[in-house]
Amino acid sequence: QVQLVESGGGLVQPGGSLRLSCVASGNIPSINTMGWYRQAPGKQREFVAYINSDDTTNYHDAVKGRLTISRDNAKNTIYLQMNMLKPEDTTLYYCNALSRVRGNSFSSFWGQGTQVTVSS
Repeated sequence: QVQLVESGGGLVQPGGSLRLSCVASGNIPSINTMGWYRQAPGKQREFVAYINSDDTTNYHDAVKGRLTISRDNAKNTIYLQMNMLKPEDTTLYYCNALSRVRGNSFSSFWGQGTQVTVSS
């Protein structure tokens, strides 16, 4: 089991910045990949970014160049630095951990979500 707690969301003007944090606890050694997703009520959850154990990353095209995912292994934490924010970035952001629960089996774990609102 992995528990994830997000923080850092809030209200920001277009062009502004936020930094989201996600602290993981529980079976930390089981985690292979961590990432960020976003989802508005009534809509499907959407991939934003993920980071691998070797620090390689992937991004959704809509956020590439504006958002940066990083990790601090000593603190069991990943971050999403969000710059040049746009109104279309407004939604709930969720932290995700892809964890190995058996030798060849994986499970996804989710945080509770943190709200990002970009508005003037």
